[in-house]
Amino acid sequence: MSDQRRQPDVETAVLSRAVAGLPVAAKLVVVSGPAEGSEVALDGSVTIGSEPACQLVLEDRAVSRRHAVVSVANGAIRVQDLESRNGTYVGGARVVDASVPLGAVLRLGKSSVAIQPRFHVREVQPSTARQFGELFGESVSMRELFAIMERVATTEVTVLIEGESGTGKELAARAIHQVSTRSDRPYVVFDCASIPRDLAESELFGHKKGAFSGAIEDRAGALHRADGGTICFDEIGEMPLDLQPKLLRALETGEVRRVGDDETGKVDLRVLAATNRDLGAEARRGTFRSDLLYRLEVVKLRMPPLRHRPEDIAGLVARLLEGQLADGDVVCGDNLRKLVGYAWPGNVRELRNVLDRAVALAQKPNRFEQLVFNLGPTPTGPLTIGVSYPGIASPAHYKEAKKQLLSSFDRAYVEALLERHRDNISEAAQAAGLSRKALYDLIRRSTGETTD
Repeated sequence: MSDQRRQPDVETAVLSRAVAGLPVAAKLVVVSGPAEGSEVALDGSVTIGSEPACQLVLEDRAVSRRHAVVSVANGAIRVQDLESRNGTYVGGARVVDASVPLGAVLRLGKSSVAIQPRFHVREVQPSTARQFGELFGESVSMRELFAIMERVATTEVTVLIEGESGTGKELAARAIHQVSTRSDRPYVVFDCASIPRDLAESELFGHKKGAFSGAIEDRAGALHRADGGTICFDEIGEMPLDLQPKLLRALETGEVRRVGDDETGKVDLRVLAATNRDLGAEARRGTFRSDLLYRLEVVKLRMPPLRHRPEDIAGLVARLLEGQLADGDVVCGDNLRKLVGYAWPGNVRELRNVLDRAVALAQKPNRFEQLVFNLGPTPTGPLTIGVSYPGIASPAHYKEAKKQLLSSFDRAYVEALLERHRDNISEAAQAAGLSRKALYDLIRRSTGETTD
């Protein structure tokens, strides 16, 4: 889901729909290929091709003279292939006439064209690499991510990594450390979701012998153990609110005081953090400190979900099954189409588990076309709450857990509703059984915005 849908500017949306039928003004940007960097406003319709008369000209030998048309009407972005010789692709699928969301990437010949909000400014060009650490991707979204990671890895800036469960946030953090100037120093992961609330401060800062019942010896905390290296706060959104100002002070000053100690010690750290929550919305709701958020999101990385990069699935499958298939066997055919067509709510983690199960149950030698993939229906529950309800996997007050659940449902429902109706507010409101005003109010609440 794009930033624009998560944090809609209602006034801008109303104005833009009157002009172009979209919540935000859009543009076409060539993100790879000979014409990389070219862009044109998406007002009405834009013809893409190699002939000079086209509004977006691609000097690409694999692109037809008049290859495709992208148009906006009734709140939808429509892509029509003009009987091109090499086809028009969205993800791994060839399209003839289809509606696509804002943020989609079209492949025409050897060029890729992204449909982006008009105010979006690309900070870096996509990397030529197809891998960074243990992360793999040929899609533009992953190569843009690699480009940012390549630049920030060798610096000391703090990096906040956002993404759904299973998208590879911890792999991204570990890869940044491995390429950094601190790669030969400690790398410590502090899992905010798995540590009991009453032990969190001791685990993070350490404690002196006798500081509390059970403290039978001095113990270094995660911050001390990471001294000189990198600390990664996994699921930072789960950190207890009362511990956040103490962490902020430690990060700002580099001073750490163990529980029960009168003296402070200095630490030198590179800080990374990962979360599957929308911390901006959490901060507006008061469940995450905004000053800590500002300290963490110097550089923000968003891990794209697997369903948004189907063109990466074939390569991922080949790597995950490396050495497990019969000699000469290739990843293709109906089985690959089945994997590409699935929504992957559990992302790459789910893909790996599906492949492991299929290989374990298959007769040897393993041939890809003979593997059995039992793919269940996509869960309808909110993805932001992970694999269990709030308060189940970790302790939480009933009212707070219920509030988190309802808030997560609102965000997930609004995201799915707007995506299903291509951001057409009138259609979405009718389908939801709400008035337009009620839907606008729901959008504001789900993104944490307040109304006047």
